Amino acid sequence: MVNKMKIGIEVKKVDSQGRFVLPSDWRESELVDVNEIYVIKGPAYLKIIPKRKPDLTKFFDRIDIGVGAIGDWERFERKFYGEIG
Repeated sequence: MVNKMKIGIEVKKVDSQGRFVLPSDWRESELVDVNEIYVIKGPAYLKIIPKRKPDLTKFFDRIDIGVGAIGDWERFERKFYGEIG
């Protein structure tokens, strides 16, 4: 079980090729099933974010298309799919 890491500052060495080691507790908690990261370059800083596939299921059942206003659902489907003019 991985405990949530606390926000903090760590000093890391950078080798001659520009590499450094990500903190192990961050890797264990944030890089679950992920092996790529986004590196955002800003003036005098780098921001590292795990590259995850977005969970689009949180948007399911959120769109209101006014289905309640449709009186005859079967007629609506036939018209929608072009079966009637």
